[in-house]
Amino acid sequence: MKKVIVFGGGAGLSCLLSGLKLFPLEVTTVIAVSDNGSSTGVLKEEFDIPAVGDVGKVLLSMANIDDDFIDLLSYRFKKENSSLYNHPVRNILMTALIDLKGNLTEATEYMSRILNIKGEVLPLTEERAELVGHNEENGEEFFGEVVVSQNIKNISTLSYDRDIHVGNRVKKGIADADLIIFSPGSLYTSILPHLIVDDIVEEIGKAKAPIMYVSNLVTQPGETDGYSVSEHVKVLNDHLGNRKVDVVVANNGQIDRRVARRYLETEGKTMVELDRSNVAVLGAQIIEDDIFCIEDERIRHKALDTAYHIFAYLMERKN
Repeated sequence: MKKVIVFGGGAGLSCLLSGLKLFPLEVTTVIAVSDNGSSTGVLKEEFDIPAVGDVGKVLLSMANIDDDFIDLLSYRFKKENSSLYNHPVRNILMTALIDLKGNLTEATEYMSRILNIKGEVLPLTEERAELVGHNEENGEEFFGEVVVSQNIKNISTLSYDRDIHVGNRVKKGIADADLIIFSPGSLYTSILPHLIVDDIVEEIGKAKAPIMYVSNLVTQPGETDGYSVSEHVKVLNDHLGNRKVDVVVANNGQIDRRVARRYLETEGKTMVELDRSNVAVLGAQIIEDDIFCIEDERIRHKALDTAYHIFAYLMERKN
């Protein structure tokens, strides 16, 4: 069975994994833990733990349990004057498990068994880490993922507020992989947090597996305004050391104008343009298809179709 390692965070990663779990693949997922917004940020500060929000989302996307249990774990407390307001049940459980099991990796492994997950889910690190953006011209620093996301245009480089130690299981996952995937998601605050860790870049540099980027469907205001597919790839290449992105899975479907206008007017987002010639100049193979859908008026990857293209690529390489 082919082995895949996926790096990412947020909704884009969860959507991708919900498709990959349907194929005969051994999937290791590595999740950035620098988020400091919403419920995650509150728990991170109060209990001095790594961010649990994206870990919880990924666990649910890979779960093989009944819908009622998923609904329970996804439930957010709604009473505004309650100390539990806006906390999803999964975040509360993950926080309790860190206390019981001693670290986030063990807590995640226990939840994986409860949720009957096929594959391995690993946090990038056990440390409570904060993302820091640096403006090299004036020395200004932007502390925390939320603030970093709002100030990308003023940021030259990213780092963490401490040295990040990557576990041996993450390193082994990279070494053993037949394919290394960077998922859709916030480019600077979900994907690059993996690539500013020297151990990760070093291990990828030694790996034999090709590198795939599953391109975002829409831009993210403040982070990737106006970015095309090739501009996303270039940013990844700039952080990959001696490696480059080998293959890109990208959308070529046309979105309904009404939905596109609403996204632009209400969220400032536009569809990511597939600029084929520029991607080719970067040396990346393109796998393109109509891989987006509209769910609850939101643009999402077709999880099954996207995962199928990844599986087919692996099978073609095998043959």
